[in-house]
Amino acid sequence: MRYMMTYDLMETFRNTNQWLGATARTMASYPAWAMLPNPGMQWMAAWGEVTERTFERMVAKPDWGIRTFTHEDGKDHLVDVKTIVERPFGDLIHFDVVGREEQPRKILLVAPMSGHYATLLRSTVKSLIVNCEVYVTDWHNARDIPVSAGKFDVEDYTLYLMEFMRELGPDTNVVAVCQPVPLTLAATAYLAELDPDAQPRTLTLIGGPVDPDATPTDVTDFGARVTMGQLEETMIQRVGFKYKGVGRMVYPGLLQLASFISMNGERHASAFSEQIQNVMRGDASDHDPHNRFYDEYLAVMDMPAEFYLSTVDRIFKKREIAKNEFVVAGHKVNFGAITKVAVKTVEGEKDDISAPGQCLAALNLCTGLPDDMKASHVEPGAGHYGIFAGKSWRNNIRPLVLDFIDSNAGDRNKGKKSKPANTNAA
Repeated sequence: MRYMMTYDLMETFRNTNQWLGATARTMASYPAWAMLPNPGMQWMAAWGEVTERTFERMVAKPDWGIRTFTHEDGKDHLVDVKTIVERPFGDLIHFDVVGREEQPRKILLVAPMSGHYATLLRSTVKSLIVNCEVYVTDWHNARDIPVSAGKFDVEDYTLYLMEFMRELGPDTNVVAVCQPVPLTLAATAYLAELDPDAQPRTLTLIGGPVDPDATPTDVTDFGARVTMGQLEETMIQRVGFKYKGVGRMVYPGLLQLASFISMNGERHASAFSEQIQNVMRGDASDHDPHNRFYDEYLAVMDMPAEFYLSTVDRIFKKREIAKNEFVVAGHKVNFGAITKVAVKTVEGEKDDISAPGQCLAALNLCTGLPDDMKASHVEPGAGHYGIFAGKSWRNNIRPLVLDFIDSNAGDRNKGKKSKPANTNAA
């Protein structure tokens, strides 16, 4: 499958379906048909509208949609998304609330590079900018990155995170979500060895596979069952001629989306069938629940092949981080070097992607960190999405995380000890 032809074939299929939807919608909406009311034409117009939007969203990067913010002072402030560090595979961006005093809490939110854009954390960002300065890792779509930019694997990802942490300084509180959790831990440990003054103040790890074997799931079972040769042969393709990254080896977003949908095919089919009926009745809108969810869910990005393959091989199969054997740029990272960064893990009781125990393993790796600088929390009844963007995050987890940050806001260089932020402390 590692040919441009297969990549272009998928894009052709997507483009054709978008065109069919647009054609059906336009034809069935022709004014003359209104003289002969026909439910079939109404259904065709609705099907076309839903189909066109569905396939169009697959190649469109969603907008953050965070334009204004009402502060505690009662004033509406504009939110300006500024690029702080610009790199080929990802940028460091800042959500600057115009006209508001700089907030004492500085948070670096590390977004996953796992198929969706960083905008998946939109609601997380919205909840944090209330009283925090929020910075986010905004990863780029690999199909838009020229081959001349070189490779990007788990080591490069770790080096990017180190650069971002250096840029923001030692008063930063890092919050990593899902896939980047083990690499964020590695970046912090690497900084602790090479540039201790650049370490962040706190590190909050949410639902990530530090030790995938701690509590096996379908995701970890798949990684153990499939060989690297099978993955490379069936999942990796070259970007076609339509995009700037022509020739780059990637794990295509459209292929990832097919995998996502197949996991709950019946539920997705039912959702789209209901949406067509809603459009026919005039009950749908641009921002109804269906479109709000699927505009984000369907927007997928290509991952660099070397990043995807090295993640499966080194994080899941070889468990290099779990075994404290991770190497970056020829240097073996020592997680025991973390001695001044307070670390908290957050897990969901019903998380079927990174089950409880996988993220908690990070605390065992931090052998040089005092127990009073470690904390953990398992959210009852919460799934994977809920622990960083759902009701559980808003009502329970966010307050705990901010309390943990505030509890460790003292000057660590003076040896000031901080109390754990919650009773569920390690």
